[in-house]
Amino acid sequence: MSNSPSALDLYAKVEDLLGVKEAAPRLYAHYLLALQAIDFRSLLDVGCGSGDFILQMQGVFPEVHFEGIDLSPEMVRRARGQGGEARCIDLCDVTERYDVITCVFDMLNYLAPEELPAFLNCLRERLNPGGVLLCDLNTLYGFEAVAVGAFMAEDDRRFVAIESDFEAGVYEADFTLFEKQGECWRKSSQLIRQYYHSPEEIAGLLGADIAQRDPVTLYAEEPDKEFLVYTLPA
Repeated sequence: MSNSPSALDLYAKVEDLLGVKEAAPRLYAHYLLALQAIDFRSLLDVGCGSGDFILQMQGVFPEVHFEGIDLSPEMVRRARGQGGEARCIDLCDVTERYDVITCVFDMLNYLAPEELPAFLNCLRERLNPGGVLLCDLNTLYGFEAVAVGAFMAEDDRRFVAIESDFEAGVYEADFTLFEKQGECWRKSSQLIRQYYHSPEEIAGLLGADIAQRDPVTLYAEEPDKEFLVYTLPA
């Protein structure tokens, strides 16, 4: 099954220690180039996190309405704190329609196979006719050769240790976080899962065409992600 809000909130607490912000500009460049080729007036970022993506894109497309949603209250709080328009709401509860929907930084990989069809159905219903989905997916190489293993990071108030493995299409990362509170340290642990999905699987479930697919290399010498543009029938 997918990850609980508490697991997402723990991830939110350590995201800045994981090298995500350092890698983001290289990934965002693919989204920017694709958006520059699209005529759109509204964009919904699903799994918006701390709002960095929508704020950067809004600076390039000031005439476009950008909005983000996320299931983590902590992430939504951070996005709003930066001045982004964000809501803590499930995609299927959104009533508005958009020209473009984005799922940035392997957001779709957090959905279990049994959850993916319903999610993509909701996504399709929230796109205008001819609408576009921009997303990136982890490759098998990204899971098997890059993500697995042990990782540790710390600053003066936090220490996080991650043990992860990938088997039968499922990536499991066991997060253990120590947070300094006064003279003591508070420990919390969560298991976070991701799942391998092929671009063709997404296209079939969404009922969309793959208009563009580009290899993306963020953390290795070979592509660990794939950037994709899906288009719905007009």
